[in-house]
Formats: sequence, C-alpha cells, structure tokens
Amino acid sequence: MSAIETKKITIIQAINEAISEAMAADPKVIVLGEDVADREGGGVVGVTRGLSTKYGDERVRSTPITEQAIMGAAIGAAIGGYKVVAEIMLMNFTTVAMDMIVNHAAKLRFMSGGQTGVPIVIRMMTGAGISSGGQHSDFLEAWFAHTPGLKVVLPSNPEDAKGLMLSAIADPDPVIFVECTRAYFTPYETPVNVAPIPLGKAKVTQQGTDVTIISYSEIFLRATAAAAELAKDGISVELIDLRTISPWDRETVIASVKKTGRAVIAHEAVKQFGVGAEIAATLQDELFGQLKAPIKRLGAPFTSVPFSGVLEQAFIVSVADIVAAAKSTLA
Repeated sequence: MSAIETKKITIIQAINEAISEAMAADPKVIVLGEDVADREGGGVVGVTRGLSTKYGDERVRSTPITEQAIMGAAIGAAIGGYKVVAEIMLMNFTTVAMDMIVNHAAKLRFMSGGQTGVPIVIRMMTGAGISSGGQHSDFLEAWFAHTPGLKVVLPSNPEDAKGLMLSAIADPDPVIFVECTRAYFTPYETPVNVAPIPLGKAKVTQQGTDVTIISYSEIFLRATAAAAELAKDGISVELIDLRTISPWDRETVIASVKKTGRAVIAHEAVKQFGVGAEIAATLQDELFGQLKAPIKRLGAPFTSVPFSGVLEQAFIVSVADIVAAAKSTLA
C-alpha cells in the first residue's frame, strides 16, 4: 500500500481549502461575512483569503457590520437555492443574530413541513487565551446544541476541519461551525486529499482500558497531552474526539465507557449546564451499575472570560486538570 501524501497546513488553510473545493464543485456555494473578500483582507485571520479573487465578488461578498443582516441574507439565499457559508466574526457576536439563527434557520424545515431546507454553514471563531476579553472569547456551543434543527461542529485539527467543513457545506440543514482561535495557527501533517467526514461521528484516536477521556476542539489537544502523561504512570487512556456535539456520537462514547468503566469529559465552555452534563447524564442512564467511578466533568468556572493573561490561563482547563481528574477516577 502506498503512503498517503501529506503536507503541513493549519486549520485556517484547511477550512480555506474546503470552501474553495466546494465552490469549485458547485456554483451555488457562496460566502458572506464582514471583510471576507480580498479587498478587505480575506477575513480577520485570513480564512477566506484568495476566494473572492478566484471566484469573484458576486460569490464572496463582504457585508456591513451587522450580524443579523448577514444571517437574514444567508437564510434568504439558502431558501432561494444557494449553499451559504456565512461568517460571524466571533462567537459572542451570534447573540446579535440569535433570532435569525434560532427562530428562522433552525425552525424553517419544521415549520414548512419538511419542504424548506436551510443549507447554511455559520462559521465563527472563539476561545480564551489571547486577552480578547469576556465579550469576544466565550464557547457558547451548548446554546446551539440545545436548539433542535441545528448541527454543531467543533474540529480540533486541520484534517477534521477540512473534512467536516466539506460535509457541513453539503448538509441540507444549518450547521454551526466553531473554530478555536488558539488552534488556528499550528501546522499539522495533513493528507493532501481529505474526504468529507460525516457529521455526528466521533473519532477514537487512542485505544485504552482504564479510563475514557472525551473532549473536542482545542481542549482535545490538551486531553491528548494528558493521556501521554498518564501513560507514564501506567494508566491506559481511551481518547475520544467528539468533533460534532449535535448530534453527538452516543454509541461510540457509551461503548468506550462501558469498556473502561470510567469517564472524564473536558471542554472549554463553563462547566455549569455544559455539554459535559448531557454526556454524563446519558452515561449514568445507560451504564448505571457498570461504572467503576463517578463521571468527572471539567469546564471553565462560572464566570466571564478574564482579560488578564494569568487569569485566562487559570480559566482554561489545563493538561494538569485532566490528568488529576483521570487519576481521581482510579483512586
């Protein structure tokens, strides 16, 4: 078997490639958002750089600074037969457009009796650690996962970012695509040819027998580092990258925790009412009597993201936090 050809790219480049490939394959794929065209720089971190030059200003349109209008235009275009990749610059700014996202995009298929799909991908970046302050750094994925009609995707690496974006653009319903700012700029060896990755399918990146660690987005990279630390103490970790949290891969997670008997769930969002709570409740319901230890949830404290760099680092779940939680399940 020949080796898979790879190259080093970042999540930024991976998403750009996915959008470009989708636009080349289908003239109905368009991009909307603040500063997304090349004359404005191709997006705040360059995710859409080069696309308007390649595909034209009619298909890559920079918009005014008005998130509600971006979403309204995206929904209207989607109903009219286009597949729209709409950028909301920062996840916190989705609050301005929640009526459009929750009351219109998410509900139109239901309200039309299945006759009207809304094929849009709503891209956004977020994450603590770069001193952007509390109004620019929140992980709010639980809001959207709580909304019927939306799919919610959070990749941790370039290969998944590209494959998931290809699937998100092809999906007939709205997809929330969350990109962690901290993970943007690190290059990884990535296959040159990446196939679409099904939404709702987790990835078991490491087999183990003692404890299952479940995570997603940049915190999954910390979970991977924690697993390496735990291995030094002879603790065998099974690692699961959820990739999609709505729908989430119940079967894969339940099967893993049934095998290990222990689970640690880690995410960047505040712990209270987070995705970890839903997963923990499901595991308790499905595996009551088979668990060897209480399920551990890790998330941020119930406060706004601090501006101070020192406080920010304390706010984010750390490798040491994950290691300690896993060891506590084995105590």
